[in-house]
Amino acid sequence: MIHEIKGGYVKSDTRKDITTIEFYHPQSNSMPGKLLQELALEIHAAGNDDSTRVIVLRSGGDTVFCSGASFDELNAISTPEQGFAFFSGFAQVINTLRKCPKLVIGRIHGKCVGGGVGLAAAVDYAIAAEGAEIKLSELAVGIGPFVVGPAVERKIGASAFSQLAIDATMWRNADWARRKGLYAELHPNLESMDESIARLASTLAASSPDAMQELKKIFWKGTDHWDQLLTERAAISGRLILGEFSRTAIEKFKTKVKA
Repeated sequence: MIHEIKGGYVKSDTRKDITTIEFYHPQSNSMPGKLLQELALEIHAAGNDDSTRVIVLRSGGDTVFCSGASFDELNAISTPEQGFAFFSGFAQVINTLRKCPKLVIGRIHGKCVGGGVGLAAAVDYAIAAEGAEIKLSELAVGIGPFVVGPAVERKIGASAFSQLAIDATMWRNADWARRKGLYAELHPNLESMDESIARLASTLAASSPDAMQELKKIFWKGTDHWDQLLTERAAISGRLILGEFSRTAIEKFKTKVKA
């Protein structure tokens, strides 16, 4: 099944009890609101499909895994309500991954920025390749990693999360992300990464669905309040994105991209 979204798409394919969900956007796999909505729906559907035992989340292309929020949509936000609605899309995806009764393997083939780091943190087992550098760039545009923060902090700890959030323009390499626990595995190339993903997905597809579901509940223990928490965080980002600092920063970014 494929859902096309202004040049991009979200699609899913199920084979041998493994459902692969892929998202893509021509602007460095950025995430407009419609893509976020469709991604959450696909994850929810696979999680409740008896023919699926494990999910692999990946993105299209061969460069950036996910560059986070769509700057075109950020630039178009003109009210706190619109801002809240947009950032709620990230909250919905993270909460859908959290509540999905199936284990989710993340295929992280390239750089992750902002919301992309949040996705890598919200999957249950992230397998990455060299070059999958990470950066939480939100502070540089006048907001902060409020919505993705709980997922990132849960995975790598408060100290490493604060380092990423504060130094918003510095890339951390993939080995840093592996050592901090964001990536479970780091491979020297795409072929090795994909072999490992295929091995683990096949192993999990042959494992007990009930046991994996109970394990997932344990892994995510203590996050039942995230529906409310991430909603509150989305409101913070939705308000800050309207500030003069954010308006100027986004305009500078768009000018730089066009140059």
